[in-house]
Amino acid sequence: MLKGKRALITGATAGLGLALAESLAGAGANIVLHDLAEPHEAGESIRSRFAIDVVSVAADLTQRPAIEAMMDKLLSRLGTIDIVINNAVVRHFAPVEQFLPDRWEEALAVNLSAPFHLIRLALPAMKQHGWGRIINMGSIYSTRAVENRIDYVTTKTAILGMTRAVAIETATTGITCNALCPGTLPTPAIVSRLAALAESENLSIDEATRDYLASRQPSRRFVSMQNVGATVVFLCSPAARDITGAAIPIDGGWSAV
Repeated sequence: MLKGKRALITGATAGLGLALAESLAGAGANIVLHDLAEPHEAGESIRSRFAIDVVSVAADLTQRPAIEAMMDKLLSRLGTIDIVINNAVVRHFAPVEQFLPDRWEEALAVNLSAPFHLIRLALPAMKQHGWGRIINMGSIYSTRAVENRIDYVTTKTAILGMTRAVAIETATTGITCNALCPGTLPTPAIVSRLAALAESENLSIDEATRDYLASRQPSRRFVSMQNVGATVVFLCSPAARDITGAAIPIDGGWSAV
């Protein structure tokens, strides 16, 4: 379905980013894997499993010159990036009055400014080809708050505004821009947190997971990263050409509570 398309996924060494890359590769897209260090091992695995072209790139998303250099190199080599998945994220945990200013600036740069720069740099070639898909990773916390995570809540809320603005500007160009808002995923960070919780509360991993999800997702199970990937593939398909500017929850009913 996506044969010949080129998809850039940021923060793609592991976790959700890697799962999204695998889903797009399974649909035939050629993949550009990005992370702070080049994800060579992940790239080789995807290349061998899906028989598609894979490019691994590294860039510090807190640095605009690094982003611009990466995109200049990619566009010179590939001609266009057809699909941009803004997945890379940083988050920190602290009350507002104790939140370090440097960490605030880092979160703004990676979670918000980097998607802006990647979109603005990818758009001219997308417009020239009359086709493009931009998918910004939001969160359940794009629509609600949680304590001690002001950087994450703020940037994930703002990414919805960016999504709507880009969608309106590109509505007649063959380009769509949407946001996905997952609930709790079994990412390495979450799995590690649950292991620590289980140890501190003298619980099994299953019990800790059950208690953690019970107050969040009515489904009482993790959101499947493969299901998020399937939604990304759908949004890149012809059937989704009239979906733009949307914020799509994938949260086991959490946003309905």
